[in-house]
Amino acid sequence: MRIAITRSLLAGFCLAWPGAGFLPAPALAETPHRVVSFNLCADQLVVALADPQQIAALSPYAADPALSAVADAAKAFPRLDWRAEGMLTLDPDLVLVGTDDRTATQRLLRRFGFRFFEVQLVGDFATARRQITEVAALLGHPQRGTALIAALDAAEQRLAVAPRPPLKTALILDRDGYTQGSDSLVAALIASAGLLPPAGALGGYGGFVPLEKVLMLKPDVLVLRDPPRTASDQGALFLMHPALTALYPPRRRIALPTRYSFCGGPALVAAVNYLADELTRLARD
Repeated sequence: MRIAITRSLLAGFCLAWPGAGFLPAPALAETPHRVVSFNLCADQLVVALADPQQIAALSPYAADPALSAVADAAKAFPRLDWRAEGMLTLDPDLVLVGTDDRTATQRLLRRFGFRFFEVQLVGDFATARRQITEVAALLGHPQRGTALIAALDAAEQRLAVAPRPPLKTALILDRDGYTQGSDSLVAALIASAGLLPPAGALGGYGGFVPLEKVLMLKPDVLVLRDPPRTASDQGALFLMHPALTALYPPRRRIALPTRYSFCGGPALVAAVNYLADELTRLARD
């Protein structure tokens, strides 16, 4: 039996086994009954779309309110530790992992014949909708996928009719001056509000820019992910520089919670509704 394999033996297999063939989860013949998620975005899809009794365990991040949009609901379920072999004692019939994370775990899953599905990072709304549909079908609840997509549609409609401030450009700025490029999901979120990057902003997935460059780009509004309240480190000092605070007071800033900024599913629904509220505030101010 899989659960009888010793941890030392598992560790050896995990390090030595070359990648075997990927077993696509959509090929499952029946609804999974013991689902394990190793990925933060997968956690949120599973909590939103699966029956509670289907969920065997979620990732260590699932109940972190700074990172997960379903943190409160996730507290009801067991959470994995950082050791891949600990998952085997749960004997899951479906494991969700990220495309590029936990490669050692993926080798272990292939070695012992577990079915697993790679949950990709999404960069636009169309991909987010497809992912919801796919994972809902995988979990045996396609109607819940339809309902979650309907909630996203409703949030987008609410955003479309929200009051609009006289702002046209936005720069997404993180600690230390990292800017999110046009290929990121948070950029798609901001674009859905009618706010585009200023001329000269980085494309792709973004990169670091000096403070002088930010000031030269002159965006109408800054979108800051979880902006710091005190200048406690170098990253915080960048965002709290007097030049930025003078040019970008609260009426020219959107503080976007990190938990709304990189996953599709329920996090994206919450993000769109949050952005509608922020636009209303900016228009009022």
